[in-house]
This record gives sequence, structure tokens and C-alpha cells, in this order.
Amino acid sequence: MTMTEKILARASDKSQLAPGENVWVNVDILMTHDVCGPGVIGTFKKEFGENAKVWDSEKLVVIPDHYIFTSDERANRNVDILRDFCVEQNIKYFYDIKDRGNFKANPDYKGVCHVALAQEGHCRPGEVLLGTDSHTCTAGAFGEFATGIGNTDAGFVPPTLRFVLDGEMPHYLLAKDLILQIIGEISVAGATYKAMEFVGSTVESLTMEERMTLCNMVVEAGGKNGIVPADNTTYKYLEDKTSEPFEPVFSDGQAR
Repeated sequence: MTMTEKILARASDKSQLAPGENVWVNVDILMTHDVCGPGVIGTFKKEFGENAKVWDSEKLVVIPDHYIFTSDERANRNVDILRDFCVEQNIKYFYDIKDRGNFKANPDYKGVCHVALAQEGHCRPGEVLLGTDSHTCTAGAFGEFATGIGNTDAGFVPPTLRFVLDGEMPHYLLAKDLILQIIGEISVAGATYKAMEFVGSTVESLTMEERMTLCNMVVEAGGKNGIVPADNTTYKYLEDKTSEPFEPVFSDGQAR
């Protein structure tokens, strides 16, 4: 199996999975923010009742980052809905911003949700991370299955496209150039509902931030998720970010 297939197999308590299978998975982290969060909360209460509780208050990460500095009352209402829900549900990882006057001095401000997930230690190899944002695929840089979902979603095992990138990156090129070149070659629909796996010496030489850039844009090729094998660069980044145990997985050599 590929990395993506192995992660989803483990998360669904199955020994084997093949592309196209429909699976229920145990999710390690669900992220939502102030754009989609109110819709998610509305769907949750509609389907499960006003007094329903989330499955794990420490696995839901809520990050106001889109509307937080606007004076628009309707946008502020989105953040208010998140605040009320997080208090009601006792959500541990709600990165609220109480003082909007000086965000630089506010330790609660975490910035863009995808950066915050990484810097706060929520991205771990071998896990399943879902988010109500199309660029949640950024977290695949950590060797985990990470993808964006809607307010309601079903999961199918995606087939994998493996990109073997070897050689030294010229100093004048960035990871952004690399993924744009790939998309240019396969087209904006070339990876529709597929996992894009990046391996090779070029990928191994990239920093975690560069790997996140690589995975961030797989959605621009129609990809379901992007993923990079965990290595020493990954583990070094995570040293002071998380104390949670994790178990990385790697594609089988004969996986197709």
C-alpha cells in the first residue's frame, strides 16, 4: 500500500485498502475556522441535537483567522458563534483573540490556520487531519493524511500519484516553483481526487516550510491530499511542538 492507503487503513481498523473503497475513519484532528465553523456547528446541531457533544473536545481545533480583524458586525458574529460553541463544548484548542487592538502582543493570536496547526503541534506523521478549508492539504508535509472537507463529507480512498524528484534545487527556485511546474505538466485537473506523494532527494532537501508549500497547492491540481514521508527534518521540527506520540508510515516499495 501507499502511505495514504496505509494511514487510512490504520484509521479505519482495516489491514488492507484499495483505491475507491468507502471507509469510516477515526479522525485525529478536525480543524475549523470562522468562515466554515458556523455552518459546521449548525449542521452538527441540526443532525445530532442542540445538546449534542463533540466526540473529543481535545481533537477539535478552532482558529479564528479570516474575519478576526474586521469591523463588520456579520463577520464578527461568525467569531461569536465559535466562542459560544467552544465554551459550551469545553474545546481545549480554541485560539481566540480577545484584544484585537494589539494582536502582536496577544499570545492567543496564531495567524493563518494552516501555519497555526503546524506551529502548535497539531500536525503529526501517520495521523488523519481534516479541516473545513481546501488548503488543509498543507499538513501532508508532515507525513499525514490531511485534506479539506465540507460541512458534511464522505471519504473514499484516493488512488496515488507518486512524484519522484531527484537532484539539487537551483538557488533561484523555490518550492512554489516546483509545485507550479508539476501542475503545469499534469494540468489543473491532473490529480483530481488523487493523493499526490512527493519523494526523492530534492524533496528530502526541503525544509518543513517548503514541504508545506509543496503540499498546500495539490488542491490546485484537483488533488485530494498531498503527502511527504516523515524524516529527520520532520522529527526535528516536531521536537518542541508536541509531546503526543505518533507512528509514521511509509509506502511499500512495490506499491502502485
